[in-house]
Amino acid sequence: MGAAGSKLEKALGDQFPEGERYFGLENFGNTCYCNSVLQALYFCVPFREQLLEYYSNYKNGADAEENLLICLADLFTQISSQKKKTGVIAPKRFVQRLKKQNELFRSYMHQDAHEFLNFLLNELVDILEKEAPTAKNEAETSPPEKVANGPKNPQANGVQKEPLVTWVHKNFQGILTNETRCLRCETVTARDETFFDLSLDIEQNSSITSCLKNFSSTETLNAEDKFFCDKCCSLQEAQKRMKIKKPPHILVIHLKRFKYIEQLGRYKKLSYRVVFPLELKLSNTVEDADSEYSLFAVVVHVGSGPNHGHYVSLVKSHNHWLFFDDENVEIIDESAVQTFFGSAQEYSSNTDHGYILFYESLGANKNS
Repeated sequence: MGAAGSKLEKALGDQFPEGERYFGLENFGNTCYCNSVLQALYFCVPFREQLLEYYSNYKNGADAEENLLICLADLFTQISSQKKKTGVIAPKRFVQRLKKQNELFRSYMHQDAHEFLNFLLNELVDILEKEAPTAKNEAETSPPEKVANGPKNPQANGVQKEPLVTWVHKNFQGILTNETRCLRCETVTARDETFFDLSLDIEQNSSITSCLKNFSSTETLNAEDKFFCDKCCSLQEAQKRMKIKKPPHILVIHLKRFKYIEQLGRYKKLSYRVVFPLELKLSNTVEDADSEYSLFAVVVHVGSGPNHGHYVSLVKSHNHWLFFDDENVEIIDESAVQTFFGSAQEYSSNTDHGYILFYESLGANKNS
């Protein structure tokens, strides 16, 4: 790897960003799903900075039990404090902890990077909430299910004591509002739900913008799917739609590339071409104010099927795009990003497809 590392340093030359580190991660048999997500999170700079800050405060405090948060913070600290600018690190402690904690990731089967990201963010939040017991107890006294449908409570959105907002929430959490309008009495019921990422259905030759439009399109609830309207006290036809009420600071979009095909009795990978722009405007928000985002990382699934294959990641750091493939790190041209949109034809030799997209809000400080 020494040669590849020095090649990267040569390629960047005096443009190598001050204080930045570009390290590949060793693969322990089948851990590319983990490596690709860790690289995306490492180059999510606000998240990295808060994690490193958390760790420096933690190290000064009492020694608590080892958990996934500590293992992740330790790994990020190791990378950021390397004397060399490039190289390879073995995330052994983190992977061991992950496997110990969740049997899902214990086998040598091909794992899903999106499941891993979801598990990791929720696990970090759980650990942080346990560390702040007072805030947690307050939050538990008011269950979030107080979001009644009816006008019984003038604020249909169930206002309650704020649950603990950790720095993980501040980076990744957004709020969706699920609006249901009864077609008989016209009463609108709004129910809020939080999200760390948006999972979007995809179509051939589409774009993130059109997938987001479909995500927020109006659906009619009728026949077996009628809605129980509290005002009418009966099942009624209704219209339902999802809107983004509070866009997150870091918007993570998961493209549903693995689809269960009833006839086959198994999952199939959709290699559809879905264009993801470097700059994204979110228009399906409640306020209808455009939120602007910039792409900074892509987790790519390489392979033709869901049960085998490989994950790599593309990362934007200080205006350079880098390609991370386990131990290997290369600089790539920005124009290469579009080769990961997917295939316009069903059978194509290109199997490298964008799977998880990470966008950072350009109104950087407004949500902090």
